Amino acid sequence: MEINVLDLGRMAYAPCVEVQRGLVEDVIKGDKPSTLIFVEHDPVITLGANYHEENLLLTAKKYKAKGIEISNTDRGGDVTFHGPGQLVMYPIFNLAEAGKDLHKWLRDLEETMLLTLYAYGLDGQRFPPNTGAWVENRKIAAIGIKVKKWVSMHGIALNCDIDLAPFKSIVPCGIKDFGVTSLTEELGLQITIEDAKPIVKHAFQQVFQDKKRP
Repeated sequence: MEINVLDLGRMAYAPCVEVQRGLVEDVIKGDKPSTLIFVEHDPVITLGANYHEENLLLTAKKYKAKGIEISNTDRGGDVTFHGPGQLVMYPIFNLAEAGKDLHKWLRDLEETMLLTLYAYGLDGQRFPPNTGAWVENRKIAAIGIKVKKWVSMHGIALNCDIDLAPFKSIVPCGIKDFGVTSLTEELGLQITIEDAKPIVKHAFQQVFQDKKRP
């Protein structure tokens, strides 16, 4: 499938969810093609369908004082943080074209991140039973999805040069024993969102056009 990209730049979380929902309906109706959204969010903690309250380590008042919004969402998963320096990818894809298999869909999304890490010379890994992409025992890309009538929404958050400090105020994805990292942290040089976008787009093309990692 051809990868159609919609780059929203920087946008607050809630308005972006509405953009996703509208695009999902258009893809369901066949009015628009499957589309990969790129976006960078203002600081926000999102609470997934499997959210556990104890994974928020501060009060709502303290998060607000830090300039961090809290938003409920209908994606899968628990608690995560989005903020400047993190590339968020929302593939609004017709899964009838990519195989009506949610397990394969998640593994394919992970593969896009493993290919991205590979392009940067990093040995990215899966870390079952935890979804996402990891460098050793440090999560670098979180994944949470929802599917409606076999069209996907929500997706992947790749830490590029994001400030990792806010992750210490939550239990990311409900996983207590392992850390969070970024491309900048792992490589020792700044990797911006703009640097990562073409690499990520190419990785999506490799996975969803059935091209394999060399």
